[in-house]
Amino acid sequence: MEAKAIARYVRVTPMKARRVVDLVRGKQANEALAILQFAPQGASEPVYKVVASAMANARQHADKAGVAFNEDDYVITEARVDEGPTMKRFRPRAQGRAFRINKRTSHVTIVVGTEEKGGDQ
Repeated sequence: MEAKAIARYVRVTPMKARRVVDLVRGKQANEALAILQFAPQGASEPVYKVVASAMANARQHADKAGVAFNEDDYVITEARVDEGPTMKRFRPRAQGRAFRINKRTSHVTIVVGTEEKGGDQ
């Protein structure tokens, strides 16, 4: 059984979010939540929320299908950070110049699945 969660337009640069997602890719879901809870990076908070949401979605799918739900069986099968739209801002500089500041956004996608599903890849 698989479940998916997506957070779109997260105000974290994709490069920084990918550093955090690389920490948990392929790990057991409970272990990933523990790692993210204590990770010092700022991007770990939105990624934590997406993993928790994917687990809640998995619980809902299991309840709907009438299957027993065990958190320990779930593994992060897919973790991806895509680039969202960039907000462009201008910063005043000396002698009337202006430099552009790019405020980047990310789309974080997490898919959790049972270990049987993850082992077939």
